[in-house]
Amino acid sequence: MNISVIGTGYVGLVAGACLADLGNNVICVDNNEAKINQLKKGVIPIFEPGLEELVRTNANEGRLEFSVDLYSAVQKSEVCFIAVGTPQDKDGSADLRYVLEVAKSIAKAMNGYKVIVDKSTVPVGTAEKVAEIIRQNTNYEFDVVSNPEFLKQGNAVDDFLYPDRVVIGSNSEKASKIMQDIYSPFLRTANRIIIMDVKSAEMTKYAANSFLATKISFINEIANLCEKVGADAEMVRIGISTDSRIGNKFLFPGLGYGGSCFPKDVKALIKTGEENNCEMSIIKSADNTNQMQRQLFINKITNRFGQDLKGKTFAIWGLSFKPKTDDMREAPAITVINSLLEKGAKINAYDPKATEVAKTIFGDKITYSEKSYYALTDADALIVLTEWNEFRRPDFEKIKATLKSSVIFDGRNLYNVVRLKEMGIEYYCIGKNQEI
Repeated sequence: MNISVIGTGYVGLVAGACLADLGNNVICVDNNEAKINQLKKGVIPIFEPGLEELVRTNANEGRLEFSVDLYSAVQKSEVCFIAVGTPQDKDGSADLRYVLEVAKSIAKAMNGYKVIVDKSTVPVGTAEKVAEIIRQNTNYEFDVVSNPEFLKQGNAVDDFLYPDRVVIGSNSEKASKIMQDIYSPFLRTANRIIIMDVKSAEMTKYAANSFLATKISFINEIANLCEKVGADAEMVRIGISTDSRIGNKFLFPGLGYGGSCFPKDVKALIKTGEENNCEMSIIKSADNTNQMQRQLFINKITNRFGQDLKGKTFAIWGLSFKPKTDDMREAPAITVINSLLEKGAKINAYDPKATEVAKTIFGDKITYSEKSYYALTDADALIVLTEWNEFRRPDFEKIKATLKSSVIFDGRNLYNVVRLKEMGIEYYCIGKNQEI
């Protein structure tokens, strides 16, 4: 099938490459000419395991193209995916200006029946707005479909190619059949395609992300109470996660959720509730807990070193919001580092993939190290903010010998409290009795 994907950000690029890998002819479109030129050369603007190889393979096979010409791409396509950003507006709602601008451009380029697919995360009612914009700008027949993505950064390629489910929101039998045809490879071993009405599909994405965010905030609240009463949050986590009704995913105490989806989608769902006079009290609490979790971690640092951190240097391990990505959107590292800088501290930071992104955020306000242990030089403490695999089993003797004082603040609960105490290392984590 001939497909265009408008927007080559995280969702658009992954979707375009994977759709091409399924045998479709795909044109990825973006108005950023510099980005398109880089993609044509095989240079990928984001780090995502497996994506670079997928892009190059399908481009070499002629199934994947990159272009700035939206008009031509639409005319060559039967299905047009909209995968542009929906940034958070000042009031917490999703900003739909880019989605609606693209819808208008698609309409003006149409030369026959098209299926227009909302791949971007959009609130309930967006398909109706897209349809209205298109109707105002073309006389050709079309259908608007909602096809939300459920991609985890760091595992996005596998999530797309081997999905738990594919949600298709469609009020048209014709459009539904076309979408089922696109995703027909997923029907070989099991029926992973779920057809529903458009509004339900739009709601499904927000409901899923908000539920997962709530699980994270829940376990963080439990962890905070565990610290107060002397319980071990890790033992509690194991105790509840073995209940099949609860499960073990998204139940790890830490610094809370970040990234491009959870924070934005939670706030957008709260805003949708407000617009429809529906109190989203649980979702609001999850959002509040997430913000508080970072401050509680910062308090651990200031309780140890004081509010005035002038003359203090901290080594940071991990800048991305999670491992296997260079994405720093809403990353806990931003909150923690900015707070420490405001208090006068100096920062030596290391991340396997996110250093260049961090430079666009912090500039020369912090120092960037090429290797993890280099960041420890002249530092008063080590702060672990992302659970990259290389941080899980470090050389603690080397850490102890390099730091000015043997202190570790672990925002991801990677290490053993008893072992570090036996080694003479002060260790501060989340949800554990640190007086053992």
